Amino acid sequence: MYLVVASYTGACKTLKVMAHSSFLKPIMNNRQCPDFHYSNLRIPSRYAPVVFAFFMSTIMAMLMCIVIVGANSGISTGYVSRVLLAYKLAMPVAFICVMAVRPVVMKLVAISVRP
Repeated sequence: MYLVVASYTGACKTLKVMAHSSFLKPIMNNRQCPDFHYSNLRIPSRYAPVVFAFFMSTIMAMLMCIVIVGANSGISTGYVSRVLLAYKLAMPVAFICVMAVRPVVMKLVAISVRP
């Protein structure tokens, strides 16, 4: 396990990485891209249920489309285009379903799991 601590220091704002391991090097030099911060890419935690629903529906809809299209029409010429066509409908439907069902599932988990 490595303990990585990042801090900005100096006028050039070079990101320094201090770690237990000597082979870790500084991740980024801010002279190359001065306004970039990884923390700016993260979504606020209040949107966690929506982000969860997005990733869950994206992954599950794609997996289901791959399996169902392969089972119904076989894996032959045009398979990828048929999967993507099915996914175009399945993804929004899956997202809405996950958002709608999430509160019910949370209550069922709370009932069935010991605190």
